[in-house]
Amino acid sequence: MEFNEKLQQLRKSRGLTQEELAEALFVSRTAVSKWESGRGYPSIDSLKEISKFFSVTIDELLSGEQLISIAADENRTNIQRMCDLLCGTVDILSFIMIFLPLYPSEADGYICSVNLTAYTQTAPLYRSIYWAAFILLIAAGIVKLVITCRNIDKAQKTVTYCSIVISVLTVMLLAMAREAYAVTVAFLLLIIKGMLFVKHLKA
Repeated sequence: MEFNEKLQQLRKSRGLTQEELAEALFVSRTAVSKWESGRGYPSIDSLKEISKFFSVTIDELLSGEQLISIAADENRTNIQRMCDLLCGTVDILSFIMIFLPLYPSEADGYICSVNLTAYTQTAPLYRSIYWAAFILLIAAGIVKLVITCRNIDKAQKTVTYCSIVISVLTVMLLAMAREAYAVTVAFLLLIIKGMLFVKHLKA
Protein backbone atom coordinates (compact mmCIF):
# COMPACT_ATOMS: atom_id res chain seq x y z
CA MET A 1 0.00 0.00 0.00
CA GLU A 2 1.32 3.43 -0.96
CA PHE A 3 1.72 6.29 1.51
CA ASN A 4 -1.25 8.25 0.14
CA GLU A 5 -3.53 5.22 0.58
CA LYS A 6 -2.23 4.61 4.12
CA LEU A 7 -2.84 8.24 5.07
CA GLN A 8 -6.39 8.16 3.69
CA GLN A 9 -7.09 4.94 5.56
CA LEU A 10 -5.72 6.33 8.83
CA ARG A 11 -7.70 9.55 8.46
CA LYS A 12 -10.96 7.77 7.67
CA SER A 13 -10.44 5.34 10.55
CA ARG A 14 -10.57 8.35 12.87
CA GLY A 15 -13.58 9.80 11.04
CA LEU A 16 -11.71 12.99 10.14
CA THR A 17 -12.06 15.27 7.14
CA GLN A 18 -8.97 16.52 5.33
CA GLU A 19 -9.51 19.93 6.91
CA GLU A 20 -9.70 18.48 10.44
CA LEU A 21 -6.53 16.46 9.87
CA ALA A 22 -4.80 19.54 8.49
CA GLU A 23 -5.68 21.50 11.63
CA ALA A 24 -4.39 18.69 13.84
CA LEU A 25 -1.09 18.57 11.93
CA PHE A 26 -0.76 22.38 11.66
CA VAL A 27 -0.66 22.32 7.86
CA SER A 28 -3.02 23.52 5.12
CA ARG A 29 -5.88 21.41 3.77
CA THR A 30 -4.22 21.71 0.36
CA ALA A 31 -1.14 19.94 1.75
CA VAL A 32 -3.20 17.02 3.06
CA SER A 33 -5.08 16.82 -0.26
CA LYS A 34 -1.74 16.76 -2.12
CA TRP A 35 -0.39 13.95 0.07
CA GLU A 36 -3.55 11.84 -0.26
CA SER A 37 -3.69 12.25 -4.03
CA GLY A 38 -0.10 10.99 -4.32
CA ARG A 39 1.20 14.31 -5.73
CA GLY A 40 3.80 14.75 -3.01
CA TYR A 41 5.10 13.71 0.36
CA PRO A 42 5.12 15.57 3.67
CA SER A 43 8.31 17.01 5.14
CA ILE A 44 10.21 15.12 7.83
CA ASP A 45 8.62 17.32 10.52
CA SER A 46 5.12 16.67 9.15
CA LEU A 47 5.86 12.95 9.01
CA LYS A 48 6.76 13.04 12.70
CA GLU A 49 3.46 14.78 13.47
CA ILE A 50 1.51 12.22 11.41
CA SER A 51 3.34 9.38 13.16
CA LYS A 52 2.61 10.84 16.60
CA PHE A 53 -1.02 11.70 15.79
CA PHE A 54 -1.93 8.23 14.50
CA SER A 55 0.43 6.35 16.88
CA VAL A 56 2.30 4.60 14.06
CA THR A 57 5.98 4.51 13.21
CA ILE A 58 7.41 6.38 10.25
CA ASP A 59 8.59 3.02 8.88
CA GLU A 60 4.95 1.91 8.74
CA LEU A 61 4.08 4.97 6.67
CA LEU A 62 6.99 4.97 4.24
CA SER A 63 9.59 2.64 2.81
CA GLY A 64 13.29 3.35 3.39
CA GLU A 65 13.76 4.56 -0.19
CA GLN A 66 10.86 6.99 0.06
CA LEU A 67 12.21 8.34 3.34
CA ILE A 68 15.66 8.88 1.81
CA SER A 69 14.06 10.63 -1.17
CA ILE A 70 12.08 12.97 1.13
CA ALA A 71 15.18 13.76 3.18
CA ALA A 72 17.16 14.52 -0.01
CA ASP A 73 14.37 16.78 -1.35
CA GLU A 74 14.15 18.60 1.96
CA ASN A 75 17.92 19.08 2.09
CA ARG A 76 17.90 20.45 -1.47
CA THR A 77 15.04 22.82 -0.62
CA ASN A 78 16.90 24.05 2.49
CA ILE A 79 20.07 24.74 0.45
CA GLN A 80 18.07 26.67 -2.17
CA ARG A 81 16.29 28.65 0.55
CA MET A 82 19.60 29.53 2.22
CA CYS A 83 21.06 30.64 -1.13
CA ASP A 84 18.01 32.83 -1.76
CA LEU A 85 18.28 34.42 1.70
CA LEU A 86 22.00 35.12 1.22
CA CYS A 87 21.38 36.48 -2.29
CA GLY A 88 18.79 38.90 -0.89
CA THR A 89 21.22 39.93 1.85
CA VAL A 90 23.94 40.64 -0.76
CA ASP A 91 21.51 42.91 -2.62
CA ILE A 92 20.70 44.79 0.57
CA LEU A 93 24.45 45.22 1.12
CA SER A 94 24.37 47.48 -1.95
CA PHE A 95 23.73 50.29 0.54
CA ILE A 96 27.49 50.30 1.13
CA MET A 97 27.82 51.62 -2.44
CA ILE A 98 26.04 54.74 -1.22
CA PHE A 99 27.75 55.32 2.12
CA LEU A 100 31.33 54.10 1.62
CA PRO A 101 33.87 56.61 0.25
CA LEU A 102 34.26 55.00 -3.17
CA TYR A 103 34.07 58.00 -5.47
CA PRO A 104 36.92 60.39 -6.37
CA SER A 105 36.60 64.06 -5.54
CA GLU A 106 39.14 66.80 -6.20
CA ALA A 107 39.67 69.46 -3.56
CA ASP A 108 42.56 71.96 -3.38
CA GLY A 109 44.53 70.00 -5.97
CA TYR A 110 44.20 66.72 -4.04
CA ILE A 111 42.11 63.69 -4.93
CA CYS A 112 40.15 62.22 -2.06
CA SER A 113 37.37 59.68 -1.82
CA VAL A 114 33.81 60.59 -0.84
CA ASN A 115 30.53 58.72 -0.55
CA LEU A 116 27.75 59.02 -3.10
CA THR A 117 25.86 61.66 -1.12
CA ALA A 118 28.86 64.01 -1.38
CA TYR A 119 29.92 63.01 -4.90
CA THR A 120 29.64 66.01 -7.23
CA GLN A 121 32.53 65.38 -9.64
CA THR A 122 30.37 63.50 -12.16
CA ALA A 123 27.45 64.43 -14.40
CA PRO A 124 24.09 64.66 -12.58
CA LEU A 125 22.69 62.02 -14.96
CA TYR A 126 25.32 59.45 -13.91
CA ARG A 127 24.79 60.30 -10.27
CA SER A 128 21.04 59.81 -10.63
CA ILE A 129 21.56 56.46 -12.37
CA TYR A 130 23.89 55.32 -9.55
CA TRP A 131 21.26 56.22 -6.96
CA ALA A 132 18.50 54.47 -8.92
CA ALA A 133 20.57 51.30 -9.44
CA PHE A 134 21.57 50.97 -5.78
CA ILE A 135 18.05 51.70 -4.51
CA LEU A 136 16.62 49.12 -6.94
CA LEU A 137 19.12 46.52 -5.73
CA ILE A 138 18.29 47.21 -2.09
CA ALA A 139 14.57 46.97 -2.89
CA ALA A 140 15.15 43.70 -4.79
CA GLY A 141 17.00 42.32 -1.77
CA ILE A 142 14.17 43.20 0.60
CA VAL A 143 11.57 41.68 -1.75
CA LYS A 144 13.72 38.53 -2.12
CA LEU A 145 13.95 38.07 1.65
CA VAL A 146 10.21 38.57 2.06
CA ILE A 147 9.17 36.13 -0.68
CA THR A 148 11.73 33.56 0.52
CA CYS A 149 10.47 33.77 4.11
CA ARG A 150 6.87 33.45 2.86
CA ASN A 151 7.71 30.65 0.38
CA ILE A 152 6.32 32.51 -2.66
CA ASP A 153 8.04 30.39 -5.30
CA LYS A 154 6.42 32.01 -8.36
CA ALA A 155 8.08 35.41 -7.88
CA GLN A 156 11.45 33.99 -6.80
CA LYS A 157 13.05 33.56 -10.23
CA THR A 158 11.78 36.88 -11.58
CA VAL A 159 13.26 38.85 -8.68
CA THR A 160 16.56 36.95 -8.92
CA TYR A 161 16.94 37.55 -12.67
CA CYS A 162 16.03 41.25 -12.31
CA SER A 163 18.59 41.60 -9.52
CA ILE A 164 21.35 39.98 -11.60
CA VAL A 165 20.54 42.14 -14.65
CA ILE A 166 20.61 45.34 -12.55
CA SER A 167 23.93 44.27 -10.98
CA VAL A 168 25.52 43.55 -14.36
CA LEU A 169 24.33 46.88 -15.80
CA THR A 170 25.58 48.72 -12.70
CA VAL A 171 29.04 47.14 -13.00
CA MET A 172 29.18 48.03 -16.70
CA LEU A 173 28.13 51.63 -16.04
CA LEU A 174 30.67 52.08 -13.24
CA ALA A 175 33.38 50.55 -15.44
CA MET A 176 32.55 52.90 -18.34
CA ALA A 177 32.56 55.86 -15.95
CA ARG A 178 35.95 54.66 -14.62
CA GLU A 179 34.82 54.58 -11.00
CA ALA A 180 37.65 52.25 -9.97
CA TYR A 181 36.79 51.68 -6.30
CA ALA A 182 33.03 51.52 -6.83
CA VAL A 183 33.24 49.10 -9.74
CA THR A 184 35.52 46.80 -7.69
CA VAL A 185 33.03 46.58 -4.83
CA ALA A 186 30.06 46.21 -7.19
CA PHE A 187 31.88 43.47 -9.11
CA LEU A 188 32.69 41.57 -5.90
CA LEU A 189 29.02 41.71 -4.86
CA LEU A 190 28.03 40.47 -8.33
CA ILE A 191 30.49 37.55 -8.10
CA ILE A 192 29.11 36.53 -4.68
CA LYS A 193 25.57 36.73 -6.02
CA GLY A 194 26.54 34.70 -9.09
CA MET A 195 28.13 31.98 -6.94
CA LEU A 196 24.99 31.77 -4.80
CA PHE A 197 22.81 31.60 -7.91
CA VAL A 198 24.91 28.75 -9.36
CA LYS A 199 24.76 26.91 -6.00
CA HIS A 200 20.96 27.33 -6.02
CA LEU A 201 20.71 25.88 -9.55
CA LYS A 202 22.98 22.93 -8.69
CA ALA A 203 20.87 22.12 -5.64
